[in-house]
Amino acid sequence: MVRLTGIFSKLEPAKVLVIGDLMLDTYTIGKARRISPEAPVAVIHVQSEENRPGGAGNVILNLVSMGAEVIAVGRVGADHAGDLLRKSFEGEGLSTEGLFVQPNYPTPVKNRIIAENQQIVRIDHEKVLPIPEMLEQQVIESLPALLKDVKVVAISDYGKGFLSKTLLSALIEQAKSLDIPVIADPKGIDFSKYQGATILKPNLSEAYAAANLTPDIPLDQAAIRILQLSKAKTLMVTRSEAGISLFHQDGTRQDYPVRIREVKDVTGAGDTVLAMLSFAIANGLSVGESAQLSNLAAGIAIERFGCARVTLSDLAWRLLEFDAANKVFDVEHLFALQKALHGRKVAILGLNGHKGLSSAIFNTIRQLGHRHDVDLLVYVKDENPSEEFVNILAALHDVDFIILQGENLRSLCEKIHPEEVYVMEGDKLHKLDGASALVNNA
Repeated sequence: MVRLTGIFSKLEPAKVLVIGDLMLDTYTIGKARRISPEAPVAVIHVQSEENRPGGAGNVILNLVSMGAEVIAVGRVGADHAGDLLRKSFEGEGLSTEGLFVQPNYPTPVKNRIIAENQQIVRIDHEKVLPIPEMLEQQVIESLPALLKDVKVVAISDYGKGFLSKTLLSALIEQAKSLDIPVIADPKGIDFSKYQGATILKPNLSEAYAAANLTPDIPLDQAAIRILQLSKAKTLMVTRSEAGISLFHQDGTRQDYPVRIREVKDVTGAGDTVLAMLSFAIANGLSVGESAQLSNLAAGIAIERFGCARVTLSDLAWRLLEFDAANKVFDVEHLFALQKALHGRKVAILGLNGHKGLSSAIFNTIRQLGHRHDVDLLVYVKDENPSEEFVNILAALHDVDFIILQGENLRSLCEKIHPEEVYVMEGDKLHKLDGASALVNNA
């Protein structure tokens, strides 16, 4: 059985507060057809332009895609970029109660120029301005209402000046008083401002810089310094292709490797990790379990171009890919299968195995399972199917998934709406009008 699918099934909508530096990511996309006569640079013929929330906004979008209820807290300027961010959040069904407008503050904009699926240059419009004391107090006074029913607080610090020591201290103190875990993605070298956070999540270079150590020193020594300084319960260090390492106050360490097909763009991968980590912790998963799911999410994100939004369906499918030999799904692992098959074409074949794998069954499976655009799910109708028969089915390349119990099939069909449904009666294949005919006889 897929090792993490049981854990995955625990994920359900949860309320997460994300606070941090909001910015607008813009993408100018075109083709490079010639070299400019004015200078040795490419001329980009623009074909499209896109605007998306960036920085803490990317964490927010990823959480929304995972099914979380998100409370967004940050500042914007009284400008066009700030209006676009507000409209984008409203378009996602998010409350803008936690968006605070700072006069004379330009909302940060990062414009990426893209040609032939390559980022040519990034143009940043931003000013690092500290939060005014009056606005800082306004945010602090709003925290009790914003923290209502929140399961996790995620801090996304991009060092733009919004997250002052005073604001962070008040936030962490209030969250701790409500037993709400705080996860901080830090910036800069002074990690003391996140003191009391439950989990601190720097990348490798940030960890060494904060510990004032060089990369030739063992990472464990840097972790000890940071844990002493921040008093965090756990330090999570993201190490790019080396995966994720966890360091705990009791001196223990856990390492989780990452598996990636192809690195296309690392933009926003750290935001994806913070989102997945926060969502998993909000659902009561352990830090170790959450780190493994975060690794999967990061692996998906960096295989895509730009700041990717990773869904539970994406994660479920990746879980199944990593343990493709385990095709049999029971109730504990059914949720992952439901998410993985969402939006895909599925054919269901119901059959009895009391006579074993006959040539008729084998040929039918080959016929139905050879199509690349359809996933074949076999439902074994026997009340107590032979283990040998199930193992033989699982060994067949054309069989993608196997369901053994009728109630499991019923629950699955309510979610995925299969494209085709068949049943083997003796050596004859019959096509059914829909899943209900097979489910009702399950």
